[in-house]
Amino acid sequence: MTAPETDTTTTGPAGTGTFESAGADREALRERVLSSLTTARDRTTLLTSCVEGPDLTAQHSPLMSPLVWDLAHIGNQEEQWLLRAVGGREAMRPEIDSLYDAFEHPRAARPSLPLLPPDEARRYAAEVRGRVMDLLAGADFRGSRLTEAGFAFGMIAQHEQQHDETMLITHQLRKGPQALIAPDPEPVPPFTGPAEVLVPGGPFTMGTSAEPWSLDNERPAHAREVAPYWIDTVPVTNGAYQAFMAEGGYDDERWWTPEGWAHVRQHGITAPLYWSRDGGQWLRRRFGVTEVVPADEPVLHVCWYEADAYARWAGRRLPTEAEWEKAARFDPATGRSRRYPWGDADPAPEHANLGQRHLRPAPAGSCPAGESPLGVRQLIGDVWEWTASDFLPYPGFEAFPYKEYSEVFFGPDHKVLRGGSFAVDAVACRGTFRNWDYPVRRQIFAGFRTARSESV
Repeated sequence: MTAPETDTTTTGPAGTGTFESAGADREALRERVLSSLTTARDRTTLLTSCVEGPDLTAQHSPLMSPLVWDLAHIGNQEEQWLLRAVGGREAMRPEIDSLYDAFEHPRAARPSLPLLPPDEARRYAAEVRGRVMDLLAGADFRGSRLTEAGFAFGMIAQHEQQHDETMLITHQLRKGPQALIAPDPEPVPPFTGPAEVLVPGGPFTMGTSAEPWSLDNERPAHAREVAPYWIDTVPVTNGAYQAFMAEGGYDDERWWTPEGWAHVRQHGITAPLYWSRDGGQWLRRRFGVTEVVPADEPVLHVCWYEADAYARWAGRRLPTEAEWEKAARFDPATGRSRRYPWGDADPAPEHANLGQRHLRPAPAGSCPAGESPLGVRQLIGDVWEWTASDFLPYPGFEAFPYKEYSEVFFGPDHKVLRGGSFAVDAVACRGTFRNWDYPVRRQIFAGFRTARSESV
């Protein structure tokens, strides 16, 4: 038995209605583009104005770029794709293209480049945005695959939000006093629901061919068969992870892959990143503030090897990417795959913790309105979730609009993460959205949930 390789997702981004190719409501789409670009730029401005110039030009970790590099890179990508590729405009500053080419210069080398200083980078990005607003005013979103349904504009909004998340990671790595503030998520009663839910076996439609702003690695929609399995109702919490630590999880080779064991031994890893021990309690540093580790929050800043070791210790495993997506999107009542766990409506605060609205995950069990039809919670937002799967193309994958977005990363070196985090904006987060990173990465806002086969 196989599911039809069709994508029943028809709702356009952010509630703009059903897109029927060129029959979209262009004015509503224009407003959607404007809102997405403005939201991203407001966040970029916040992240680059809350610290002084030296913090913008410094490299706070060799894993990350100086904040000022991200700022000008955002403007440069917007210029290249919207003003040049879509608008056919002449290059504004072609001499800086190579400086802000992420593939030409690794992050560790970027501080040595002749980067635009902060004020100049701001002026450049602002000038690009002003010209893009003129272009947007006359755009009809037709004529090519790049412009259809505003794809290029959506791609650039997502790109800026992805760099905003990267810059937020840099802020977490930065030493010094608190520079960012946000209200905490609403407290919730301790979660008392079932620890796991059964996901029925059988086919489902994975990926999308219809979401207008989906990126190439999410495409095309295709049938995927999975055996029945159990999956955690909520992400693994700090409290649960501390039990693994208390039982010597970091000192017991049985729970680790050979590569993972070698990694934690070599680097002396004994706890999630930013954790420290003070007497009888664990503390963590979070955006310049030290606090007691909250037991009810999803664990954060663990690498794939740590997530995998915990799952083995618990007698479970990490879900595959297909299992994660079926738990998030599959509606057993209709047999269709939704855009999001809660349905096709765009994310609202009651559905998910997104968009840097808070600077931390919400407690486990939050957002009951955002649970999937099977009763799984917090699949979108809060923490990126490691999966067992390597980052590979879907059947029928086609690189678009450039192979460096996804294609060059395919293979066993990168593991897939799904679901987004509190640092992800809704424009860059969907039930089909795929993230990937090296299994050693800990600075990213990543946690996990576990699964087990039905027969186990």
